Order: sequence, then C-alpha cells, then structure tokens
Amino acid sequence: MKTSGENSLYGALGFTWDRSAVRHDAVVHDVPRATWRFRRTLPEYVWDAAVLEGNPFTYPEVQTLLDGVTVGGRKLSDEQQVLNLAEAANELYRLVFSDEFRLDKPTSDRMNLLIARDEAIEAGLFRGEGKAGGTPRVRLGPNEWYEPPPTEPGGANLRRIHQEGLEALAAVADVFEQAIAYFLFGALMQFYFDGNKRTSRYVMAGWLMSHGIDAISIPAGRRQEFNTEMIRFYRAKDGTGMFAFMASCYDDWG
Repeated sequence: MKTSGENSLYGALGFTWDRSAVRHDAVVHDVPRATWRFRRTLPEYVWDAAVLEGNPFTYPEVQTLLDGVTVGGRKLSDEQQVLNLAEAANELYRLVFSDEFRLDKPTSDRMNLLIARDEAIEAGLFRGEGKAGGTPRVRLGPNEWYEPPPTEPGGANLRRIHQEGLEALAAVADVFEQAIAYFLFGALMQFYFDGNKRTSRYVMAGWLMSHGIDAISIPAGRRQEFNTEMIRFYRAKDGTGMFAFMASCYDDWG
C-alpha cells in the first residue's frame, strides 16, 4: 500500500516504482575517489554512451579520437557526437571535482548544451524556452509512440514540472535511489528537444559522484536490454524494472 508521501512523489515524477525492491547498499567513498575513477574510465564511459545512441565507433576508435587523432572512414556526425559526449563528461568531472555540481536546471541545461548542440533544435533550453515549437514523441514500436508533456511557449509548464520533481526527490533519503529516479524523470518528461536520456544519465552520474558514489555506466553490450526496459518503462510508467537494470550495471555494493 502506497503512503501519502509516495503518492506525492509518484505524482510529481509521473511514474511509480516498487521502493521496497530498490537496493540501498551502494558503497559510499569520497568525492576525490569517485571523480578519479570516472576520469580513469572516461573513454569507456563515453563509448558506452555513444553505443547506446547507435554510434558505430569502436572502443579503440573512441580512445584514438579522444587522444586527438582523427579516425578515418567514419561519418563526421558520429565523430562529433563522440567528441560532444567527451566534452560533457570532462565538464561533469570538473563540476563535481570543484564542488560546483548541483541537481538543478542550470546544470542539466549545461549538460544538454554540450551533449546535444549538434543534434537538438535548441540545445541547452527546455522545450518552449526558445523559438522552436512542436512536441517530440518517443518511438516505442511500429505505430506506437510515447508523447511527453506538451511544448508550450515560454516553457513555464516544463520548468514547473522539473522544479516539483526536484522538490519531491529531495524527500528520498537514499542518493542511489534519487539518482536513478532523476534519470527516469528526465527521460520520461523529455525536457529538451533531443538528448534527454543522455543528459539525465550524465546528471545522474554527477549526483552520485558528488556524494562519493561511483558513476553508473550502462555497458555497450547491454544496449538492447536497456532499450527493451526503457520501452516497458514508457508504456507502463513503472520504473521498477529500470531500477533493477541500473543496479545490475553497478558493482560496488556493500
């Protein structure tokens, strides 16, 4: 039976999950260790993120590109996507390491600007805050779509939804649960015209690291599983399966 607090939380975020099934034993270290590990594995983190978007770059090619060497035989758009993901990851590291990371709209906007600036109509702005209109849909299958809250002139509706979601998440005591819930919240509400899942995953990673918990990276080899679970999430508005999946991508448990 849901408590009144859970009903308020679910109502603000737009989805439910079985909170009793969420793991709460992620090992907490300190921020320097979390950021060091992120920095050390940054090429892998970027490659994982790129593969989830269908980018054909291999891990060695990503390493080569991040070393400043152009990779032949690849589309410029694919190359730029990798470079953007890397720049956003470096900025995320800087924000967390310098204690400037915040779970707020400006941080999310910054991540989206870096990640999606060559793909989104208006990167770094919530839908409606710029000049572009229309509400993008998420394709779930043949003739099946998920439609997020509408794009309204000025974007006040999305700013309100985001702020109410953050206020609801503040009542969640466990950082690991907070972080995954934020990722799903951003993916569901589609605050931006493009790059929503990438943006909210980077914010999730930053929130974890800023509390001394290692960032979660979804392995490239689990792309199909990730996509399948996300489609289930969009259809049912139930994040229980995604919480379990994200926990299975993490290995530093107490």
